[in-house]
Amino acid sequence: MPYANSSAVREFYLVGFPTEPSTQLLLFFLVLTNYLITLSGNTVIICITLSDHRLQSPMYFFLRNFSFAEIWFTTVTVPKLLAGFLWGSHTISFVGCMTQCYFYFLLGATEFLLLGVMSFDRYQAVCNPLRYPALMTRNQACIQMLVGSWLGGFLSVLFPTILITRLSFCRSNVINHFFCDSGPLLELSCSDTSFIELMDFFLSAVVIICSLTVTLFSYMFIISAVMHISSTTGRAKAFNTCASHLTIISISCSISIFIYVTPSQKETLEVHKVPATIVCPFLNPFIFTLKNDTVKQALKDVLRQYKVLVTQKAWGSLQKKRPI
Repeated sequence: MPYANSSAVREFYLVGFPTEPSTQLLLFFLVLTNYLITLSGNTVIICITLSDHRLQSPMYFFLRNFSFAEIWFTTVTVPKLLAGFLWGSHTISFVGCMTQCYFYFLLGATEFLLLGVMSFDRYQAVCNPLRYPALMTRNQACIQMLVGSWLGGFLSVLFPTILITRLSFCRSNVINHFFCDSGPLLELSCSDTSFIELMDFFLSAVVIICSLTVTLFSYMFIISAVMHISSTTGRAKAFNTCASHLTIISISCSISIFIYVTPSQKETLEVHKVPATIVCPFLNPFIFTLKNDTVKQALKDVLRQYKVLVTQKAWGSLQKKRPI
């Protein structure tokens, strides 16, 4: 496939969500609010798990890195979408488009692999509680699995992206999406894209199925171990530690299987314009805080300390203002 796109297409036009100006402004505020909540919520999770001594286990080490990936996963696409709503900036350079496409799928694949790693961590915590600290030390197994997740995401996206950059885009430069998704890009090419579509389907399926397989086997053993716990409170506590993770992976896999694991994406481009890229990052902080008692208690302690500091500062200012 010749490298012909640089002479044919130098920039792309992102269709986004063509609506009336008043609706564009409403969408801008909705997406901006969602984005700010996503950033602040995941940042809070990172800060809490770094600062609180109760959240120094491998479970929260992976959660912290997952939240870090979620922040960048959203940032890859949403700022450009907001610029389009506010200033009508719908064009993106060829290099910028390829970069956005690569990092979007890199971060998405890495998140799925991290979810599988988090399943394995829960398996070790529930099924091997005595050996868990030795098996999942941060300096060894945790970092190795974290690096493996990022490396797997990097390699699974690299080759298809290289092939996309070498396609000839001579039909049009209008992308029927709000970011540079691979499906709409392939639709614009006048080259034969069947091999790349098949590769996209295969690699997407491999990443998702690998994550799901690890998760299914981990939870099979977890359920078996929990069923042998005689105490009802003990069983509830064991399941509670897994509830947040199960919720996130269910939502993520459902969305991604529906959108990306299809043999051909050309027939369903309009469905793919649903902004799934901001759904899971937005829900992640709420799911991992509302369903986790330790995180909720850590947040309450931080808020209590903040309230005490504010009260002390206000009292100190009042004392200084009093006449001697």
